[in-house]
Amino acid sequence: MLLSELLSVIQPIEVVGSTDKEIKGLHFDSRKIGEGDLFVAQVGTAVDGHTFIDGCVAQGAAAVVLSNKEYMPVTGNPSPVTFILVENTDKALGLLASKWFGKPSKELTLVGVTGTNGKTTIATLLYKLVRAMGHKAGLLSTVVNYIEEEAVPATHTTPDAIELNGLLRRMVDAGCTYAFMEVSSHAIAQERIAGLDFDGALFTNLTRDHIDYHKTFDNYRDTKKRLFDGLKKTAFAVTNKDDKNGLVMTQNCKAAVHTYSTRSLADYKAQILEEGFDGMMLSINGKEVFVPLVGRFNVSNLLCIYGAALCLGFEELEVLRVLSTLKPVNGRFETIHSPKGWTAIVDYAHTPDAVDNVIQTIREIKKEGAKLITVVGCGGNRDKGKRPMMAKIAKQGSEQLILTSDNPRDEEPKDILKDMTDGLTADELRSTLVIEDRAAAIQTACTLAQTNDVILIAGKGHEDYQIIKGVKHHFDDHEQVQMHL
Repeated sequence: MLLSELLSVIQPIEVVGSTDKEIKGLHFDSRKIGEGDLFVAQVGTAVDGHTFIDGCVAQGAAAVVLSNKEYMPVTGNPSPVTFILVENTDKALGLLASKWFGKPSKELTLVGVTGTNGKTTIATLLYKLVRAMGHKAGLLSTVVNYIEEEAVPATHTTPDAIELNGLLRRMVDAGCTYAFMEVSSHAIAQERIAGLDFDGALFTNLTRDHIDYHKTFDNYRDTKKRLFDGLKKTAFAVTNKDDKNGLVMTQNCKAAVHTYSTRSLADYKAQILEEGFDGMMLSINGKEVFVPLVGRFNVSNLLCIYGAALCLGFEELEVLRVLSTLKPVNGRFETIHSPKGWTAIVDYAHTPDAVDNVIQTIREIKKEGAKLITVVGCGGNRDKGKRPMMAKIAKQGSEQLILTSDNPRDEEPKDILKDMTDGLTADELRSTLVIEDRAAAIQTACTLAQTNDVILIAGKGHEDYQIIKGVKHHFDDHEQVQMHL
């Protein structure tokens, strides 16, 4: 693609050098730069891409997009490399990536899902619902990406702009007409979704998370809101009226706004008629349907899916029929029954609100007199403020609490556990087990469990690894439970 054509989607502050040249590749990773490529120098949280410009030039880069004027060549000093100065290289990369891949999001009905909890369930089940109705679709999620039936490993909740647009192009080429994607706050803040054409946006809820990155809850909320602020008039927004931030999200939204609720008047309403560990009988907008999912939080998720499907133009009774066939997403309230009579629940809950929701759901369903044994940890190099909160919530809702490791990453597991136990009183701590080794913690829970008891193993869900000192080790909560059935 000609550089001049590629640059048509951005507004450079200054250009030094010719734009009449063919660009062979687009990269933000300096290690991938080859002859004739365009390098976009991003200012990351740990590394400044501008420091790699000289190396990229030496590797044969044809052009460089940058935001720090100090790295621009001296005026009048001819160079075979074209330098393009922009205000924000993150945003420029998103726009350039979209153009590079032929603006694939415009060829798809693209729906983004944002919020703290529920994104994976909603995006994944929408993908499954649309495919069950005979349409080709793609999925971008925390667990795995899909191009129709082809699974593509996921490394982030929302991929980088180049990978993201590349996946969307592959979806278009595979004949997909719909794409559903989780949109993380990091992706919005880092402009990974710049240049994407969203036809719909869905809001789940907002609770404390990623404060280590956003610094304040208000920053976190306002970042999520940007997805809705950028919607076009012909798009739709579906928001959770039960969350106090639900209507905040859509305050400046140009799109058609629809609401869902389990507690108040809304466009889409539902209530639980019956509930067990294998599913719920619901009334959705006055129509009864059994769904193989559990929990009030999943009622909200299903309402969001139902509302989105109607906004996409699908027939209501067909939507309800397909909803009744959808199974839980991997690692989201997954049930494992032991021959010994107890039940284990594996769930990704890794925020205070998510842990509370899962615990309350279990307490509503479990038999009277049965114990809830909760195994939970907190990730390293993440928001430390939520650690004592999660321990407190888990302790108050469980008959037995076992604190353990999650993904310690670069932190010492003992330090993370100390932060968690700081949320407990001396009396609470005396009746709490602290077992650093997660495998041993799960084994202990299975040993303690008796008939009708429920074990909640929270935090990792679908993940099949632990990150310790920067190294990934295989670890799967499901496998650990299976060993002790």
